[in-house]
Amino acid sequence: MAELATIARPYAEALFKASSTDLAGAGAWLERVAAIAANPELQQFADNPKATPEQVLGVIAGANGAALPPAASNFLMALLENGRFTALQEIARQFRALANAQSGSSDAVVFSAFPIDAAALNGVATALEKRFGRKLQLTVEQDPSLIGGIRVVVGDEVLDTSVKARLEQMKVALAA
Repeated sequence: MAELATIARPYAEALFKASSTDLAGAGAWLERVAAIAANPELQQFADNPKATPEQVLGVIAGANGAALPPAASNFLMALLENGRFTALQEIARQFRALANAQSGSSDAVVFSAFPIDAAALNGVATALEKRFGRKLQLTVEQDPSLIGGIRVVVGDEVLDTSVKARLEQMKVALAA
């Protein structure tokens, strides 16, 4: 959605500039709040003209389990008052991209058929950072359809060493 990205960009950039002294802290509360805001019922409540921004903010704070930092409350209030609450996930994504660009790192998703323990994940992270030439922030997702091996997605780059990919390659080779 190019329109949503266009709407989110100024908010992400403003938050990035305003929180330049504590990017990690701002990123942490932004990720939590964006995950809460992904709830369709909360989206519907926020879109309800009878719901005030203060009520929506109260629901978010309650779902967070703790009081939001003042910067988070002010930011969310600005989004709610301007009718931009639906752009929160995109704002969080763009904020993370800005923070990664400043630190010279990238987000990476490792898809694995089986759970990966911490020691193995550290080894995989080291090898992937060497392969991609930058610091990676890994998240792991299970995908049983891979059968075995891993599939790594870093931005628009994909490294697929899964059994499923190899079987597909063999299928193409045999059909040719």
